[in-house]
Amino acid sequence: MTIKLQKLLPISAAAMLFATFASAASADVVIKIGHVAPLTGQIAHLGKDNENGARLAVEEINAKGLTINGQKVTLQLDAQDDAADPRQATQVAQKLVDDKVVAVVGHLNSGTSIPASKIYSDAGIVQISPSATNPAYTQQGFKTTYRVVATDAQQGPALANYASKTMNLKSVAIVDDSTAYGQGLANEFEKTAKSLGMKVLSHDATNDKAVDFRAILTKIKGENPDAIMYGGMDATGGPFAKQAKQLGLRAKVLAGDGVCTDKLSDLAGDATDNIVCSEAGMALEKMPGGKEFETKFEKRFGQPIQIYAPFTYDAVYIIVDAMKRANSTEPAKILAEMPSTDYKGVIGETTFDAKGDLKHGVISLYDYKGGKKTLLDVVKM
Repeated sequence: MTIKLQKLLPISAAAMLFATFASAASADVVIKIGHVAPLTGQIAHLGKDNENGARLAVEEINAKGLTINGQKVTLQLDAQDDAADPRQATQVAQKLVDDKVVAVVGHLNSGTSIPASKIYSDAGIVQISPSATNPAYTQQGFKTTYRVVATDAQQGPALANYASKTMNLKSVAIVDDSTAYGQGLANEFEKTAKSLGMKVLSHDATNDKAVDFRAILTKIKGENPDAIMYGGMDATGGPFAKQAKQLGLRAKVLAGDGVCTDKLSDLAGDATDNIVCSEAGMALEKMPGGKEFETKFEKRFGQPIQIYAPFTYDAVYIIVDAMKRANSTEPAKILAEMPSTDYKGVIGETTFDAKGDLKHGVISLYDYKGGKKTLLDVVKM
C-alpha cells in the first residue's frame, strides 16, 4: 500500500497542477472601462442617467459573452464622480489611469471633459464624451478625444436659426452660467443670431451654482426682448425660467441640451411650457434603436431616460467594437482602431472625422406641452 501511495502522489500532484493551470487559462480576463459624470451636486440626476446607459451596455455585453484574441473577457464599469468640478475631474481621470482602464466614457460636462482630456491623452487612453459639446474639447490636437454628440458650433446656430426663421423672434437677451459649456453655447448662439439680423440687447453672466436670478431678470425685463437665451444646465435653467415668469416676463426662454431634460418640468414648474430648447443629437423617438433602448432602460432602472443615456450606451459598444477589430484589449491598439469606426447603434451610424467629432451631427429642437417634452424639428448638420 505504501509503495502504491508513493507512486500515486506525484501523479495526483501533477493532475492538480494541470487543473490549476487549465482553470487559470479558462478564467475570464477582467477589463475595466471607466465612466465619469457628476454623481453628486445639482446635476447628479444627469450623471446617473449617463452612468446607467453605460452600465446597461456593460451588463448586456457580459451576458452575451465577449471573446478577444481567443480569451474570454468580462467588462467592469469603473464608475467615478467628478461632481461637475474641473479640479475633481482631473483627479478622477488620474485615478482611472492608475486603475488601468482601457478606455473612458465621459465626462458629462465640457468644463470637466476638457481638463481631463490631457491626462487621458498622456496615458494613451481613448476618451469618448457622450455629452460634452464645447468645440474646444476636440480642438486640442489630442488623438484620444472623441464625442458622440454634435458640437455647440452646430447647436448654437441651429437654435438661433430656429428662433429667427421659424419663431420669427427679432430681439434677444443672453445669459450664460460662465462654464465652458454654458458660455460656449451662448457665444455660438450670439454669433449666429447677429448674422441673422436679430438684435442682441445684452449678454450677462451668472454662475452654475446660482439660485436667484431676479436682479439680472429685472434688468432684462426693462429691455423687453422677444426671447431670453440661457446657456447652462437644467438645475439653474429651471429656476431661471420660473423666476422670469414670476417677474412677468413674456419673452420665450431658449436653451441648449443642458436644460432640455425630462426633469425640467420639476424645476421650472408651469414656466416649462415657455421654453424652447435644443439637443445635440437625434431625438430618442427618431433614433433607429430608440424605442427598444427606452424599453430596456426603463425595465432595468425603473425610471425614464433624462437625455444622454443612449449615447453612453453606444459609446461602450463603440469601444468594444474597436477591441474586436484590434483583436486586443491593449489601450494603444484600441486607440489605433478608433479613426476607422463605423458603428451602427441605438443613436444611428457613428463615424468620426480627424478631430474625433461626428462626421454627421444632428440637432433636435423641442418645446414643452403640459410639462412634457415635445419634438419640434430635427436638423441634420
